[in-house]
Amino acid sequence: EVSCRRLGEGLVQAGGSLKLRCAASGLTFGTYAMAWFRQTPGKEREFVARISQSRGITDYGHSVKGRFTISGDGAENTVNLQMNTLKPEDTAAYCCAATNAVIGGTVASSYDYWGRGTLVTVSS
Repeated sequence: EVSCRRLGEGLVQAGGSLKLRCAASGLTFGTYAMAWFRQTPGKEREFVARISQSRGITDYGHSVKGRFTISGDGAENTVNLQMNTLKPEDTAAYCCAATNAVIGGTVASSYDYWGRGTLVTVSS
């Protein structure tokens, strides 16, 4: 089971920061890959970031590169998404996803387990 939550208020001013955390129960840290996607009404789900803990690989979508950081915490069996320098266009429902593959792709169909979305709103 995958669950995700915000570590802070969901409404942030532009330029601010927020951290999202994803927990994967029933999956052993290091044996699964995880990613974050986001979606706004009427649009396709957008790839944000992915991590392969076993390979030590991280990858980011073009729109968030340099501002967001994905990281894994083996002790907590969680994956975090630190979002800095937030922009109004980052406003979306963010979802985390996991796959048993060594590394997942940048499309949603690559992932087998999904958490419920958490809303992030960035005001200008």
